[in-house]
Order: sequence, then structure tokens, then C-alpha cells
Amino acid sequence: MSANKPPQLPLLSPPSHTLCSLQTSLLSLAILTLLSFTYLSLKSLHSPPSFFSQNTSSIPLVFTQDESVFVVHSNVFHSPNIFHLNYLEMEQKFKIYIYPDGDPNTFYQTPRKLTGKYASEGYFFQNIRESSFLTQDPDQAHLFFIPISCHKMRGKGTSYENMTIIVKDYLDGLIGKYPYWNRTLGADHFFVTCHDVGVRATEGVPFLVKNAIRVVCSPSYDVSFIPHKDVALPQVLQPFALPRGGNDMENSLICRKTLGFWAGHRNSKIRVILARVWENDTELDISNNRINRATAQPLAYQKRFYKTKFCICPGGSQVNSARIADSIHYGCVPEVCLRVQYLQYSGGNSSSYPLGDDEVLNTSSDRVITLDEVILSDYYDLPFNDILDWRKFAVVLKENDVYQLKQILKNISDEEFVSLHKNLVKVQKHFHWNSPPIKYDAFHMVMYELWLRHHVIKY
Repeated sequence: MSANKPPQLPLLSPPSHTLCSLQTSLLSLAILTLLSFTYLSLKSLHSPPSFFSQNTSSIPLVFTQDESVFVVHSNVFHSPNIFHLNYLEMEQKFKIYIYPDGDPNTFYQTPRKLTGKYASEGYFFQNIRESSFLTQDPDQAHLFFIPISCHKMRGKGTSYENMTIIVKDYLDGLIGKYPYWNRTLGADHFFVTCHDVGVRATEGVPFLVKNAIRVVCSPSYDVSFIPHKDVALPQVLQPFALPRGGNDMENSLICRKTLGFWAGHRNSKIRVILARVWENDTELDISNNRINRATAQPLAYQKRFYKTKFCICPGGSQVNSARIADSIHYGCVPEVCLRVQYLQYSGGNSSSYPLGDDEVLNTSSDRVITLDEVILSDYYDLPFNDILDWRKFAVVLKENDVYQLKQILKNISDEEFVSLHKNLVKVQKHFHWNSPPIKYDAFHMVMYELWLRHHVIKY
């Protein structure tokens, strides 16, 4: 006997018009969502960061006409408007506390000198005391300056081993005496050094190098430089022997007849290649020895900057080079070839080409060549690189492009060169130290770098 099966009901399909209506609604919702996200994204791009907008509603944005034209309408900055606003906030709010400890007659508190290629260190020590950023109240400070000068140690003939001991003992004394280091493990502390000696002396104090902000003239990733934490200090050879160049902008193509210029020692691999390939070229002025100042005309080296379109700055023992600032000062688009401090290459070791004190060869994928100045560099963080757009007054190359250097420079049109040259003149003030410091000079640019970094410190 079979069970009665219930009748099978036919499956009902939704009407086609209902499906179409549902699909249309979903599509409309998706389009509205996409448009909303697009609007919010575009709005955020034109708004200052939250850390600024939350704190500056009461700050009057008062600038002179010259400042507004220089900053807001300048194309040498990555973000002119953001720089304009944050710089004003920095001037009004930023405070630095300098530890008073240490005998000024030894290695603390005062610079060794304000001349030579390591003058930047001395100028910073002096400028910070001449500025409105200094506070005597540590509770008001955003950052703490550790005023120890490794350059002064060098001048007194202190060995590297003793330098490390002096730095560590001084820092241990500050940590034991004051509570400020332990609040952030040193993240809101910084020190300044513009000598390769300073790099070697502080490397022996790993918790200082790892935690504190290093403001150094040797910003090489090869020596533990951390770009988002540390600051590249421009190495400037002051006082300059001749006045600032670049006033020939209208006639720069006529006055600057030499395509490229470099004179120096073959103390790095990149310099060896540069001299070997181009020293006999008729359009590139390449000398594998320094100009003999005893036999040459007075200031013959500096005067050649005025006559050259691109000044080549190849690296030596350090990634930093005073040639970059020289080129910018004399209005010669920097053509810098830099190299790493310790270079390993086929057929040799790092000691095969001892590096000089004033230049560098890097081994990363990109090299920066500044027009009027050509920079071929790995492991090198250019000064103010996160503020200034070096591509507006520089040319980016790879290291092995040194073999095609002449053709690369000749391929730059007259129009491109004039644009780069004009931008180069715009940035000259940022690579010059003054006493007392003035707006937008090298000191204020370094302070702005520190101001940016203090925002990430929480305690």
C-alpha cells in the first residue's frame, strides 16, 4: 500500500521586472558609495594633516606678500601649502630644552668653530641659543638637545675608544639625573654631528643611536641612518669664498659654456670610473686631481662653478659632500656622483678605494643628480628630502649611468635646464647658515625636520 504523496507545487520564479529592479538598486547604491569615498579622498588631499588642523584654528595665518609668493606658489616643495602652514605653527609653538650639564671648555655646549666643511655643527649649536625655540623650562619642551660635540673631541685628539666612553658616561649621567630620557627611552632627544668622527663615536652607544634622533651630515643607510627618525644635516662649507651665483639666469645658457665640471682625488670607485671615462672629454671638465691652489689663479676652483651648467659631485669616504652646497651656492646645477662609505665590489674589498671626507658613492637602485649638480648615490638621504622636491632642481640617475653621463646631460633641453636652474636659485637660502638665524635658512629647515618628527612621539 503506497503512501499518498503530497502534490508538488510548482517553483515560482520572481518576475523578471523584480530582478531588474533589485539589480538597479544595488548598482545605484554601489555608485553612490564610490562617489562618496572619492569625494572624501579628494577632500583629504587638500586638507592639512589632523595634527595640524586640530591645533591651529586660533593661529592667524599672516604672511608677507613675498613669503606667500615664495612658499605657496613655489614648486620646489612637495606640498607648499602644508609646509606654509606647519612652518608657521612651528615658529609659534616649537620649544627645545638644552641640557645644561657638561664643562663648556671640553666637549659640551659650545661649537669648536664656525668655519670649514663641518661648520654646520657649530652653527646649529650657536643658532639654537640665538633662536626663540630655546626654553629654560623642560616641562614646556617638545624635544631635548644633547649638546655633546664629537667634533671638539676630534680637535683635542681624543681617540675613538675614549670618545665612545665620554659619550656613554655623559648620557648615563643625564639619564640618572633627569627623568626625561626614561619617559620615551630617548625618542624625544636628539644630538647633532657633522663629522664622520661623530658617527664612529656614537656607534659605540647603541641605545643612543637606536632611540634618539640623529642630526648628521653622514645620512647613509650604510651606517644605520633611519630616514623617518633621523635628519640629514646639510654639510656647508662656510664662509663661501665668492658671492652667491645664479644671477645669470637670463643668460645662463650663454655664460655657462662648460657642460660638466669636477676636480678631485680618485679616492672612491665612482671617482675612478668618472675620471677614467671622461677626463679627456672636450665638453666635460674632469680633473682627477685637485686644483693646485699654489700655482693656479686665486679662487680658480670656485670660479669654475660659475662657468658650468652641471657640477659633478662624486662621493668619497662619506655619503655627504660639501660640493652639493657649493654647487647650489654658486648657481651650478649640482651634478653629484656619490658613493657608499664601505663599498664591496667584484675584484676587491671596501679598502681598495679609500673614501674621502667630503663625498660618497651609494649602491642603491637610484641616484640623484641635481641639475647644476649631478648626484649619483645609493644609501644617501638628501638634506630636506621630505620637504624639497629634488627632482625640480636635480636629475635622478642610476649609478652605472656614469658611463652615459655626457649624453644624459646633453639630452636635457635648454628649456628644462633653465627651469632647473631657476629652481636651484630658489633653494639657495635653505642651504645657507646665518648668525643670528633668519627665516627659511638651513637652521630653520633643520628645525622644521625636527618639528615633523616630534609629532610621532607619545608619552
